[in-house]
Amino acid sequence: MQLTKHKHSCVRFDHGERTLVIDPGGFSDVAAALDGADAVLITHEHMDHIALEPVRAALSADSRLQLWAPASVAAVLAELGEQVVAVGAQESFEAAGFAVQTFGGQHALIHPLIPIVANVAYLVDGAVYHPGDSFVVPPVPVSTLLLPANAPWSKMSEIIDFTVAMRASRAYPIHDALVNDAYGAILQRNLVPIAERFGVEFSSWEASVTV
Repeated sequence: MQLTKHKHSCVRFDHGERTLVIDPGGFSDVAAALDGADAVLITHEHMDHIALEPVRAALSADSRLQLWAPASVAAVLAELGEQVVAVGAQESFEAAGFAVQTFGGQHALIHPLIPIVANVAYLVDGAVYHPGDSFVVPPVPVSTLLLPANAPWSKMSEIIDFTVAMRASRAYPIHDALVNDAYGAILQRNLVPIAERFGVEFSSWEASVTV
């Protein structure tokens, strides 16, 4: 299975002729991510995780393309009928031949006065975990973690603790559209030695990675 990051939190999964995309959002290269895709998973409704109009256009242009998302997102795309499926935590289904399990249910707290929205974390083929905007640790083993590296709802100590708690053998950064070189270097300097102590290899993205 090959993973390709298309900026921020958007990751494309290719396996043979099957393609699955998670979170083609407003900070991502949506057109490239969705080119030829068979299925899309959306973690939550925020614009950096779903670029609504380009995604709607892609679904309208290809009746074979299916999307799974929290109910709040599915409702906005209701005119597309059976192409769009509402999903919550603790579910299992198949998307484009990939086995998907869901976890979580809530977006991480940004501020007590900002409403919390639904957030669904996805485990693909029992191996690759995309938590969306959350630090929910699933009760199953994970080999590859897609790690939110920066967010208005997190701080570095929480990022490190989540990496350690997950115990995945490798982790790759996502949710990093706002990361500059200075912050990236600080994260590497602090996260990498601690992650290594707990058997986690934190790696930068190549053009794509194989898992």
